[in-house]
Amino acid sequence: MPVTKKEAEESGGEGPSLWERMERPAPLPRASLSLERIAAAAVEIADEEGGAAVTMRRLAAKLGVAPMAAYRHVDGKDDLWALMIDRVSRDLAVPEGVTDWREVLRSYAFQTRELMLAHPWMAVMPTPVIMLTPSRMAVAERQLAALAVCGLDADSVMAAFRAVTSFVHGSAQTEIALRDYQERHGWAGGDETREALAPQMRYLVGTGRYPAFEQYALGATRKDDRAWEFAFGLDCVLDGIGQRLGI
Repeated sequence: MPVTKKEAEESGGEGPSLWERMERPAPLPRASLSLERIAAAAVEIADEEGGAAVTMRRLAAKLGVAPMAAYRHVDGKDDLWALMIDRVSRDLAVPEGVTDWREVLRSYAFQTRELMLAHPWMAVMPTPVIMLTPSRMAVAERQLAALAVCGLDADSVMAAFRAVTSFVHGSAQTEIALRDYQERHGWAGGDETREALAPQMRYLVGTGRYPAFEQYALGATRKDDRAWEFAFGLDCVLDGIGQRLGI
């Protein structure tokens, strides 16, 4: 819903936030343009064509409206990204009966990885956009609350939460980047990728400067098991938090 002149004047020049407008009852007919319709259309475009394809012009074409119509609802790309992130994140939840801090954070971590793999455009979203939406705030709130009951100070709670979040997003981003790289080159999987990169690898390992990496290359049996690698790394992070904070 667009910001009225009266609303802008009462707020000192700034209208109500995107989320405040979204939660208000819509006075317009149900079939009219809305933030919900904009979010749904933008997610569809991003899933089918990539995040870069989501422009106001492309969005307007999909919705069957003039480009300026969308601008009456969202201020720009940041608002649009936030709507998209919030929409796809609505189903992230941990059962109410789960209260242990480790299980709460672990559950959200696995769900977030699956969400990012399903919507790879999330990997390039600015962090403030990812965090500052109602759905993402609810996810953060549940995790922070689970840590807070352990008797930790506020700074430790936030640092622990961010450590897990950084691992999850970094791991998922790396996985998405590798998948995109393989797709661009037409490589079906790990074996084809390693075969294509073999000349570079042989030279680098042949210098004798990377014995630990050579040991991995020759001895690893789970090179393409991203789910196992994610779970193992996540547990290492959680173990470290638990030991460091004594929880």
